[in-house]
Amino acid sequence: MKRQNSLFADAAVVAEYNKLVTEIRQHDAAYYQDDAPKVSDAEYDKLRQRLEEIEAEYPDLVSSSSPSQSVGAAPSKGFKSLQHSVPMLSLGNAFESQDVSDFMERVRNFLKLPSSEIVEIVTEPKIDGLSCSIRYEKGQFVQAATRGDGASGEDITENVRTIADVPKMIEGEVPDILEVRGEIYMRRDEFAALNAAQEKTGGKIFANPRNAAAGSVRQLNPQVSASRPLQFFGYALGQVSEPIAETQDGIRKKLKSWGFAQAEPQAVCVSVEDILAYYRDVEMKRPDLPYDIDGVVYKVNSLAYQERLGFIARAPRWAIAHKFPAEKAVTVLKDIIIQVGRTGVLTPVAELEPITVGGVVVSRATLHNEDEIQRKDIRIGDHVVIQRAGDVIPQIVEVVLEKRSADSKAFDFPHQCPICDSHAVREEGEAVWRCTGGLICPAQAVERLKHFVSRLAFDIEGLGAKIIEEFYAEELIQTPADIFTLEERDKGSLTPIRKRAGWGDLSAKNLFESIEKRRVISLPRFIYALGIPQIGEATAKRLAETYLTFDALRQAMRACADSEGDAYLALLNVQDVGESVAADLVGFFAEAHNQKILDDLLEQVRVEEFVPVVVGDSPVAGKTVVFTGTLVTMSRAEAKATAEGLGAKVAGSVSSKTDYVVAGADAGSKLKKAKDLGVSVLTEEEWAALIRM
Repeated sequence: MKRQNSLFADAAVVAEYNKLVTEIRQHDAAYYQDDAPKVSDAEYDKLRQRLEEIEAEYPDLVSSSSPSQSVGAAPSKGFKSLQHSVPMLSLGNAFESQDVSDFMERVRNFLKLPSSEIVEIVTEPKIDGLSCSIRYEKGQFVQAATRGDGASGEDITENVRTIADVPKMIEGEVPDILEVRGEIYMRRDEFAALNAAQEKTGGKIFANPRNAAAGSVRQLNPQVSASRPLQFFGYALGQVSEPIAETQDGIRKKLKSWGFAQAEPQAVCVSVEDILAYYRDVEMKRPDLPYDIDGVVYKVNSLAYQERLGFIARAPRWAIAHKFPAEKAVTVLKDIIIQVGRTGVLTPVAELEPITVGGVVVSRATLHNEDEIQRKDIRIGDHVVIQRAGDVIPQIVEVVLEKRSADSKAFDFPHQCPICDSHAVREEGEAVWRCTGGLICPAQAVERLKHFVSRLAFDIEGLGAKIIEEFYAEELIQTPADIFTLEERDKGSLTPIRKRAGWGDLSAKNLFESIEKRRVISLPRFIYALGIPQIGEATAKRLAETYLTFDALRQAMRACADSEGDAYLALLNVQDVGESVAADLVGFFAEAHNQKILDDLLEQVRVEEFVPVVVGDSPVAGKTVVFTGTLVTMSRAEAKATAEGLGAKVAGSVSSKTDYVVAGADAGSKLKKAKDLGVSVLTEEEWAALIRM
């Protein structure tokens, strides 16, 4: 089936957006799971900014699989996973003074506050460390966890016990349950001493204090953590059994009285001018601080306002991080290589002459696509300006044209796949070149298999990236179904797995047992494992909640071939599914080859029926609600956030499956359609009375 584009975005925008989603998720995994980021903070921030620009202009593209709707990455396999009782979210970013003004305006608009109303903002340095949540029960330290993916993190309890300035017992009046959140970090001087000691003993040399802190606390042996100079700043709360303050500043002061160290300087500001003055002051003091910071954080002081403002998918509406400018340097671009991803996209990567920027050696940069290379006129052999605001790989800002050699030639983007030699195409309106080899292209097939066995999909232990590559090359595994027939085929093999180099009876047995354990899988994981473009874990769960069984989903997608039919309209009513996501879903199930893969796979595994979770006793839990017209008592954003918090699904269009339409002033076509379909229509006052029941 030919791909349909978003209702508003053209094909080039859709292609760029899809690529950004994939790229950012890969970087999140490298940063949060492996403590080995592959791009600089500056380049990562640029990707995030571009993603958010596209989503702001084309909201139809946004789905729950977008990085803007999620946090971090899943916990590492080496640690037990701990569920966060309150989600541990990230922060949105500001880069310019206007971004700060826009943040303040959004807060006022959401709360419907007049310009005369003072909104206090707590300001504090943004520590470049490892986020951590520490739980106390009756004042006693009981557990600690990393941020992870925001919903669950790694159990680092015993490691955090070794950090000297983390209180092990809080004296005095303290809530029965108290979760203190903050950053584990390492001072610059102690980081330098650690690296010197590591060099003497032949140990790992860390790139910067953040990596050193993260690597030190994420050790399976707590004695390693105990030997490292780790410290903790506590500045926020997770779950608390009773309030400890009415303001953010009150929380800070209470935590300080209980023995939690605080990053300084901090302030309470009442205007954008005050906030920016604080930012400039901290930026000047930054070199003299004993620890690394990469910006400052602004938080609405009133906890009552914070509660009303609530959260978007990955960040609170009441806080934002204001980043410092990136550091820059000049180096030589030695080569441009082409990498091939799971969907066949050819991505150019710059190989740089290694150079130290801000104490970190950098040698690679992602060039995004052909247009990026042409726009900046980047050529092999050029001297290029790079900028870095964090870890390993910088962003190429511009070319130093006066240093370009006379025989320099423009880069000729390849029209063949460097892996399988298949023809590469760039469809009209798209920003990327794509290998046409499909499953005959080893790069694409291997990347799809890696996704299938990944942690959030089938999570098959022992089938790591290297093993998948080896087994694919030797034709042991070519499709997902082959994974589940591997043991049976191995029994009759003249070269069984246990006789391979590096293997043995025990390792082969463990692999087969890991595969066998995954023959039954939940519906959300199964949908995610299929690797359908734009279908991340969150969207997969939304689909599971809607269709309940895989058979029902499959039949519905077939019916969606009629884009005017009820099945297609029902699909668009699934939260965060727009026309772009719907096109990828319908296209996947329409492909004959995919049907064969699914049939073979379903002979080997059983997909469980999804059992919906009842959200409290809210009268609107599980209901689909559409807001239309101008609301008076609250902003549209606050109304949507409140409804979702009560378990309702907020849709953008009206269909026969809509339960309620809440009509404000000047409601138009949606109200008319609701009446035509017989959908229950509520006034704003009737809606407020309903959710108070």
